[in-house]
Amino acid sequence: MLRVKALCFSRLLFALTGGRGANRVAGGFRKERLTKPHKLLGSRWPCGVAECLAVYYSTLVHLRPKGKNPAMVSRVIPVNAFDLVIFGATGDLSRRKLLPALFRRMLDGQMPAEARIIGIARSKMSGKAFRAFVREALEEFEPEAAKAPEVLEAFLAALDYLVVDVMGESGWEALGKMLRPDAVRAFYLSVGPNLFGEIATRLSKHGITTPESRIVVEKPLGHDLASAKALNAQLGACFDEHQVYRIDHYLGKETVQNLMAIRFANALFEPLWNSHYVDHVQITVAESISVEGRGGYYDKSGALRDMVQNHMMQLLCLTAMEPPAKFNADFVRDEKLKVIRALDPLKPENTVRGQYRAGGGEPSYIEHSENPASKTESFVALKVEVDNWRWAGVPFYLRTGKRLRARMSEIVVVFKKPPHAIFPEMASQGSNVLVIRLQPDEGITLHMTIKEPGPGGMRLTEVPLDMSFAEALGNDHNAPDAYERLIMDVIRGDQTLFMRGDELEEAWAWIDPLIAAWDESNEKPKPYDAGGSGPEDALALLHRDGRKWREIVN
Repeated sequence: MLRVKALCFSRLLFALTGGRGANRVAGGFRKERLTKPHKLLGSRWPCGVAECLAVYYSTLVHLRPKGKNPAMVSRVIPVNAFDLVIFGATGDLSRRKLLPALFRRMLDGQMPAEARIIGIARSKMSGKAFRAFVREALEEFEPEAAKAPEVLEAFLAALDYLVVDVMGESGWEALGKMLRPDAVRAFYLSVGPNLFGEIATRLSKHGITTPESRIVVEKPLGHDLASAKALNAQLGACFDEHQVYRIDHYLGKETVQNLMAIRFANALFEPLWNSHYVDHVQITVAESISVEGRGGYYDKSGALRDMVQNHMMQLLCLTAMEPPAKFNADFVRDEKLKVIRALDPLKPENTVRGQYRAGGGEPSYIEHSENPASKTESFVALKVEVDNWRWAGVPFYLRTGKRLRARMSEIVVVFKKPPHAIFPEMASQGSNVLVIRLQPDEGITLHMTIKEPGPGGMRLTEVPLDMSFAEALGNDHNAPDAYERLIMDVIRGDQTLFMRGDELEEAWAWIDPLIAAWDESNEKPKPYDAGGSGPEDALALLHRDGRKWREIVN
């Protein structure tokens, strides 16, 4: 296929240039990064030829082998023209994540030149001032911006700004006039959850939405089951479910999606992915940072609401779900929903919560939260049972916390030992372990037992079969950030990596009884040392089952 495309591209260039300038044009596309095909080719080209050439060369550039492994290739598929409206465009999420992610999509040729990004906020500023604001954000958070000045200017030219009173009526009519009828309309709500319903209602009231418009909402998506249902009702009154994108950036990570590929695109692991061969599963999301600067907000949520109900629940579902009949949004989400409904109720004795002490020159959680009586957890560990045919008797251990030894996220599948030990040293050897690393170094490792090289008998040792994405794809590999992938999925209308409303409600229905039990208890979270691995009770949670946590390391 690659040779066919290359031949078509070459013949097309040859015909259009009369045999001259083919190399110059191809080189020009490489330099221009497909951002200004008309400028590159000039007005003498027939209408549509520039776009045609851009698509052909884009395919070649992004299909060509890269890095150390020529089998590892990436392909960028351009999206259609769109109008993306970012509410809260001057906020921290927009500066650090959303705008840099969109810039990188233009840099890679996926975001078309016709795309427009409209920033909405309360701050009074002109479009020129907003573009200066974005330029500063990109210079701070996106190193590639300085290396591609022409792309940067093209990106800034796609920006506009409008002051809208999201709690009132001013600005909405002007917003409606700015949007094009023939472009995809997406509304990203990078604002507090208390504004989700207000914005959705006014978008609908002022006739700004269309049947194919999309609305994106960030967590927290409710505080409990009742508030989650109320939010779903507010959004559902203005948008159909196929238009609502509940974003969870963990699902945009390359390794999370590779988890599905490992399971369902290979015959190797799926036959072993059940209670006959799996001893237990560990899911860890450890953070080395504290809650400083947002202690007031965090003290009203805690680790259970902030991490387990959304991020870790999604990782659990993708690990435990049955193969979907087809790889599309509703088939995948149907299977995830079945996992949530199969979860046994959480027992307080199978849960641990903790708060970090002062240490390493930093204050304690109590000081950061400014609440001496706080019983909010900065760490939580759970033993979870999935009560279905595939996983009966296999515990899933979940843990997450702040101010731990390192920043690390991974899914660990620990297989059972062989049923009969024929080598004397087998009793002391560990099990086969599949480690799926989400951060900081995305990759997959399978730990195997082999014979230690050399004479002197059968001595066993454990070795890792490791695939680091950076090493496998070469030094020039740059996996898209989660927000890059997810925003483009919104534009494409692909909801596979987004939560559905019933998923959200079932997750809260499972979490709520534990929150109520903790609230009724007078017991405070267990203290743990900053820079450690959590409270000792979390270690005991596995020790009593004859197991132990994997170490938290960089």
